[in-house]
Amino acid sequence: MMNAAATPIDVVCLVLQDATGAVLATQRPANKRLGLSWEFPGGKVEVGEPPETALRREIQEELTLMLGRIHRLADVIHEYDFGKVRLIPYLSQCAERPRIHLTEHIGSVWIDHRDWEQLQWAPADIPVLLQLNHLASR
Repeated sequence: MMNAAATPIDVVCLVLQDATGAVLATQRPANKRLGLSWEFPGGKVEVGEPPETALRREIQEELTLMLGRIHRLADVIHEYDFGKVRLIPYLSQCAERPRIHLTEHIGSVWIDHRDWEQLQWAPADIPVLLQLNHLASR
């Protein structure tokens, strides 16, 4: 029998990339887990909810943004002290940076994905950035 603590929490995130290759990073509030860390926006998948549906819902809630075409990237499993997370990243590309309205985060920035080390990222997001760099180097 599988230990419930070993079952990962499914979390979706959006890697929104503009025409220059910059990605949107959002900063977590200080009073939340991983406070002040930067991350790709998203959130928990509800029980029975398909990940793509969860992503579209979370991005509408957090950024007031309706998503167009998205492409799933490779999942990331990361073990935090509070539990194991399966991060399910989706890539969306935009010709122009959309107008967003932050409802959960305290800041946002567009950053070239190759310059990711300039920000203090949530640990589970780092393998996603490395995936982007790998895809860009092809």
